[in-house]
Amino acid sequence: MAHLTRTPAVAAVVAASILFGTTGTAQALASRSLGFDLDPLAVGSARVAAAGALLAAFAALRGGLGFDCAPGARRYLPAVCGGLGVAAYQLGFFSGVQSAGVAAGTMIALGSGPAFTGALQWAVHRHPPGPLWAVSTVIAVAGMALIVTGTGANSDSSDMLAGAVPALIAGLGYATYTVAGSSLMEAGAGPEAAMGQMFGFGGLFLLPVLIATWPGGLNTAAGAAAAGYLVLVPTVLAYLLFAAGLRRLPPATVATLTLTEPVVAALLGTAILGEELTLVAGIGMAAVVASLAVLAVSTLRTP
Repeated sequence: MAHLTRTPAVAAVVAASILFGTTGTAQALASRSLGFDLDPLAVGSARVAAAGALLAAFAALRGGLGFDCAPGARRYLPAVCGGLGVAAYQLGFFSGVQSAGVAAGTMIALGSGPAFTGALQWAVHRHPPGPLWAVSTVIAVAGMALIVTGTGANSDSSDMLAGAVPALIAGLGYATYTVAGSSLMEAGAGPEAAMGQMFGFGGLFLLPVLIATWPGGLNTAAGAAAAGYLVLVPTVLAYLLFAAGLRRLPPATVATLTLTEPVVAALLGTAILGEELTLVAGIGMAAVVASLAVLAVSTLRTP
């Protein structure tokens, strides 16, 4: 009967990942309409600060933030670590996609996520990911390497390197808040409370960055519209779906399922932003999709 509870969880994570995949394109479209780049630090910090307040308020209305799930200072540790991960992901992701491009930057950030998450899951929960996760992740990472090669053929190599470093930091941040969120829910916090705690702390950590980089283009109509979309759709809505899936699935499995995001980002980058997609990149996307299918089937069959 496990598949009956895991099927909605897998669907929730994939749906969240599709919404996540629109993030870079939304930022890029706003920048194009303005004629200059939105400040990635301002965008990332504003997104988390606003979404953190909304998620924390939503969790409070739904029954509280759940800080009483562990004794003493330990009750705050996963939330603080998760907040640091959220902050690192936002700053790294938006800086990475601005330099490397939406497709390549997202691929590097999310492609590194499963490896980081698997290692953290092993270290924190003492639960090593299974062999099918390893096979699926290797196939997916190989596919993403092909996508980066195929989409970055006409890109400046220095831009790709400048984008790769913050994108890898984003991958580590993603892994950190994924494992932290799982820890919070294992301790008894609900999905809304877990996201409210982590994004609440993340918003506090990024508030000085928002003040220092304001307005960064966000005081324009296009910038404000992009920020509003980023807060409500690929953050508040998407992370509630993400948390619902994380409650039922191991963090490493969730991290690999969210590789749906870079595929969506690559498709949008090609179709809407005109980023080049070669045959090599197309093969890479097919490999990522195949790896997700393997992982989804193995997850649903696990008792």
